[in-house]
Amino acid sequence: MDIFEAVQRRASVRAFKPGRVPRDDLLKIIDAGRRAPSGYNHQGWQFIAVTDPAILKQLGQIQDCIGQASAAVAVVMEETRFWKEDASAAIENMLLAAVALGYGSLWVEGYVLRQEPLARQILGVPEDLRVIAVLPIGHSAKEARQAEKKPLEAVLHWNRFGRRGE
Repeated sequence: MDIFEAVQRRASVRAFKPGRVPRDDLLKIIDAGRRAPSGYNHQGWQFIAVTDPAILKQLGQIQDCIGQASAAVAVVMEETRFWKEDASAAIENMLLAAVALGYGSLWVEGYVLRQEPLARQILGVPEDLRVIAVLPIGHSAKEARQAEKKPLEAVLHWNRFGRRGE
């Protein structure tokens, strides 16, 4: 699948079928995150690959769908000047990689940040690092459709704001 098809197909998946994500696929997904750009090339991220069903179930306390997934990736960050932007780039790369490999996923951030002490405890993350997101990964239990998007013409301006034509 090429990048444009992955972008068009990427959807938030909150229900997963039983199964597993092979280690090689999980490594490809995480490597896509590692290759994201970061401010000053700081690369202040760490990734926790979660495949243990008991740990996934515990993470399901944060959001149910994590406990249903075959695997998950926790994104752990040093809190630097551009930590949220850097994490966002890594997360989107991983979401697109998951789609390209035939998996569904979801960017779980708000629930994670509200329950970060629990996430930190479950995953053994030191106090000086932030758990910013968890990406559950697996095969979608039903067909995943991308949420409705505004038409390109509604959000595109040429050269100056308000110019709709080239």
